[in-house]
Amino acid sequence: MSTLAQIRRALPFWMSLLLVPIAILGAVQGGWTVILLPLFTWYFFSLLDAFLGLNLDNLDPDGGDDMTWYRAITLIWAPVQFTLLFWMIWYVPQAAHLGALEKIVLFFGVGVITGTVGINYAHELMHQRPKSERMMADILLAMVLYSHFRSEHMLVHHRHVATPRDTVTARYNEGFHRFFARVLPGAYTSAFRAEAAMLARKGHGALHRRNPFWRYWALQAGMLALALILGGWVGLALFLWQALVAIWQLELVNYVEHYGLTREHLGDGRYEHVKPRHSWNAAHKATNWLLINLQRHSDHHYKPDRRFPLLQNYAEDEAPQLPYGYPIMTMAAMVPPLWRRVMNPRVRAWRKTYYPGIGDWKPYNKAQNPPPA
Repeated sequence: MSTLAQIRRALPFWMSLLLVPIAILGAVQGGWTVILLPLFTWYFFSLLDAFLGLNLDNLDPDGGDDMTWYRAITLIWAPVQFTLLFWMIWYVPQAAHLGALEKIVLFFGVGVITGTVGINYAHELMHQRPKSERMMADILLAMVLYSHFRSEHMLVHHRHVATPRDTVTARYNEGFHRFFARVLPGAYTSAFRAEAAMLARKGHGALHRRNPFWRYWALQAGMLALALILGGWVGLALFLWQALVAIWQLELVNYVEHYGLTREHLGDGRYEHVKPRHSWNAAHKATNWLLINLQRHSDHHYKPDRRFPLLQNYAEDEAPQLPYGYPIMTMAAMVPPLWRRVMNPRVRAWRKTYYPGIGDWKPYNKAQNPPPA
């Protein structure tokens, strides 16, 4: 395949770069333009999904496709986001044409970028072998003060997904707001415990210098200091605001990805192996462009280090499917009665399909089964 053809195939996944000029427009122009970032990210891509439909095609994971132009967007995003974020922290506090509400709304949109795109790209990078890519993941996560996500995701979520030990597996009938309040402290605690346990197996204490939390804390402190230097106290407040919005975006996605899906408890703290059925999937084309195939989530759990273009789509008879892409589903999750109306029947149908022999679902609903041994 020619270089031009390779670029053309990868180009749709570069649509995230369109968010950069929209953010700059909002900062420079003000007024109604400050709402464009969430409108574009949530509604424009949802409309594209409606028009473009589903992408059910798969690249051959063993076919030797050139990943250069796919990798490039994830490699350049960290410096792009860093430059955009801290330019705005410097520019916006001193922009006389922007009122307080405009600044707040604008940085809500910045948080949508750093959460929807930045954390998602960090997720892709942290799974790769090159240390440079994992370091870029750390930098992206430090920009939203959520560095522990790397440890929690790699050491806890992938090992214990759909079991009581996984904090970020949303329970059946658990509304998002309760989930969010539970996950914020729970994910941090489980991440630290996982790192401490690894150090203990090597004969080190929890605060040994090899604990990556020291790196996480240093990077986050550096980001906070830079925000204060460039933007003063207003800049620091705006930085904290965008970080909170980004974390909210991440946990909305976490909530959607595994809601109500549980692995069967086999007794004595043993659970069945993770299967495609333990993740919700969506094949909506435009949203997968924006989220670099994150919605092909079953295959990600099957092959965590598989680069995003090679993630495989699963059919409805292999894995449960969401009715809409992540933007619509995360908006629905913000309204728990609506969410339960849409998703609870699907969870019950999933249980009948895959686990007809389980009669009592209460221990699964309340995460009361024994934690994995």
